Amino acid sequence: MRLRPTFRDPRRLSIVAGLVCLATTAALSGQSAASQDQSRPSFRTEANYVRVDVYATTRDGVAVGDLRRDEFQLLEDRVPQAIDQFSSVVIRTGGPETARPDPRTLEDNRQAVTDARARVFVLFLDSLHVDGSASKTIARPLMDALRRVIGPDDLIAIVTPHTSIRTLTFTRRLATVEDVVSREWGLRDSITPLDATEQRYADCYPGLPQRDERVARDLGIAQEMILRRREEQTFEALESLVTYLRDVREERKAVIAVSNGWRVFRPNQSLTRQPRIEPPTGPLVVVDPRTGTFSKDPALAGDRTSACDGERFRLAGLDNNKRFRELFDRANRANVSFYPVDPRGVVVFDDDIVPVAGVGQNPTIKPNEDDSRRRERHDSLLMLAEATDGAAVVETSNFAPALRRMTNDLSSYYLLGYYSTGKLDGRFHAITVRVTRPGVQLRARRGYLAATRGTEAVSAVPAIDAGAAAHAQALTAALASLGAASREPSLYVQTAVGSSAGGARAVWAVVEVPRTALIGEWAKGGDVDVLLVDGVGNTAGSGRASLPPGAASARVTIAPRSLTPGTYELRIRSKSAATSRASNDSARVPVSDADTSGALFFRRGPTTGNQEVPTADVRFRRNETLRVLTPSAAAATPAAARLLDRAGKALAIPVALSTVNESDGSQWLAAQTSLAPLGPGDYLIEISSTSGGSDRRMLVAFRVVP
Repeated sequence: MRLRPTFRDPRRLSIVAGLVCLATTAALSGQSAASQDQSRPSFRTEANYVRVDVYATTRDGVAVGDLRRDEFQLLEDRVPQAIDQFSSVVIRTGGPETARPDPRTLEDNRQAVTDARARVFVLFLDSLHVDGSASKTIARPLMDALRRVIGPDDLIAIVTPHTSIRTLTFTRRLATVEDVVSREWGLRDSITPLDATEQRYADCYPGLPQRDERVARDLGIAQEMILRRREEQTFEALESLVTYLRDVREERKAVIAVSNGWRVFRPNQSLTRQPRIEPPTGPLVVVDPRTGTFSKDPALAGDRTSACDGERFRLAGLDNNKRFRELFDRANRANVSFYPVDPRGVVVFDDDIVPVAGVGQNPTIKPNEDDSRRRERHDSLLMLAEATDGAAVVETSNFAPALRRMTNDLSSYYLLGYYSTGKLDGRFHAITVRVTRPGVQLRARRGYLAATRGTEAVSAVPAIDAGAAAHAQALTAALASLGAASREPSLYVQTAVGSSAGGARAVWAVVEVPRTALIGEWAKGGDVDVLLVDGVGNTAGSGRASLPPGAASARVTIAPRSLTPGTYELRIRSKSAATSRASNDSARVPVSDADTSGALFFRRGPTTGNQEVPTADVRFRRNETLRVLTPSAAAATPAAARLLDRAGKALAIPVALSTVNESDGSQWLAAQTSLAPLGPGDYLIEISSTSGGSDRRMLVAFRVVP
């Protein structure tokens, strides 16, 4: 039996923009267990040893915690396997918050997540597809459910579509989660565009009749572009999250996704119709004031429509149906289960008479179309849950019983381990778990990706295994940072941490306004003020930079009196010369025990007048040269640099590596390569160096766009 969510209240047309930053601070979890074979089973870690966590319930969703080892049957690719280890785990919830210490360093965080007996949860708040009123309605029942399901050893993180996965951290403290969940974080019903890109769509296609028109030719175009882009942003965030969780640990990971659901957009050729009375024109050719040369750059030409038309055609061909189903496969291979929650309650209408993201005179929605959209969203949540062995909380006004079924499903489980008889072939191997007791339903991982003999773990050399695992994790983390690459924020930011003169640690930042902003308010330049704030709100340092007319980016140096390990916030206040209004942005700066971290990007190409300029936008074109600077220790010696594809395979494209000493006393390793041989896609630059007899490798991800 599935229950559904409440008839939603009148929509509050308000937006809490600050939540996007709050959601990147992570959240909660905990657990304890009683073992059937031993109190804490120690699983062996050979390459052919596989661990499986199994969740057993009755058909009514009640957890079954008294199964015996001899009642389980385990098969790999339909071949029976001998169960080597067996443990029954029951979650103990409650207890004081002080008994739930959080990981204090990045290494502590990694170790805590890899503990087989500490469950990992992610609370995905789909702010782009949840109304503000619904986000307030779901807060209390959601927190009640989390208190029942989270144990003292469990870990949880909060993610939104705007969260950078590379900054993802976990916590055991439910108070941290409640602080975020209790706010009005839903943005779907905002009456104003959520960012500069949505505003540009609205400016390009206002949806208002021209001349003798009764109905505007561009009626509804901006609205659908906005909705398609929002769904694309959400799916990108889910893909990045699953990729990250895949490499965190083998055991099951639970993602509680709070969302109204998705329409799962397919290609729509009507979006490519001619939206204006005037015939389309080709790109405008103008003189670049910085170089005195001709350029077709729409940003320099002030040609908003050309850039919008290109984005319109791209979004018209969007096929999220295929992408959504591929997400199921990724989640199953990563042993990630989704538990979607529709916060609206029992809904009769999916949208208001005038739809969300309205621009100009948008068309009203007919009842049959609205009902179709409501069913599409409902079905997408059910499909996500059923395809990943989760459970959906949809179409119920009484959240408590529905969420209790989810908590029962996760309140106890069994840890099974076996030595696989399958081959180490690098392929996906299906796992089937059965139980002989009647009336018991099981949820377990559907399979695993086998190692290859070249990467098989050897117990005699654990350091090699640890290094390979660390490299794989670094590869995943670097690529996950590209999850937000296709979104256009109000300001791009990149940071690096290292040592300047006298060995004092410093933070360097590159801030960049989108090129479309150079047409309007930033055409005459402006100023940027930066504050570095520690975890308790104290200012650790500050910096300031000016953007001259025509410049999109600036580099800022912050030299704090002291910089201890922890997570800092970079608060940025930007003000263009053309307006008195200031904008506020922020970025997280993790500072670890390591001497250096992060990287700065530089580009050179036609849009820069063949001059090298700093950039915080990690999207590049084939006609550009990319240069990456990463801080290095004073005694570091450059070893090598190479270009990798997204799978980590080295490409036969040269990368020049050198040492750069700057006037502030800092030392950098610089890797430079031409992007001409590359096709569109994601890539990495690996920079290797040695210092004090130890090796260091740095992975920096970037994207090549058409």
